[in-house]
Amino acid sequence: MSLEAIKQVTQAEQANQARKTEAQAQAKRLVAEAERAGRARLEQARAQAEEQARALLKEAEEKAARNAQTVTAQTRESCEALRGKAEGRLAEAAQSIVRRVVNS
Repeated sequence: MSLEAIKQVTQAEQANQARKTEAQAQAKRLVAEAERAGRARLEQARAQAEEQARALLKEAEEKAARNAQTVTAQTRESCEALRGKAEGRLAEAAQSIVRRVVNS
């Protein structure tokens, strides 16, 4: 092999090694960029999920508060109805006690 052919082979090998090194560096950059993009998407999805969870919790709390108000109002009405019945029977009970005392 001539000296010129050896130089050409050496230069070709060096060029191939340089391309290989550049390709490896580019592959590393692409992987790093993809990982950053993936982390950003993951963080964005996490933030959206947290916001959605907060919104659902708020909605559930508001619904529970409305239900509690409804139950409280219904209970108050029931208590008033029972109190009215009890007060109506109070005079009757007092008369019954007086009759028993007088009849004894």
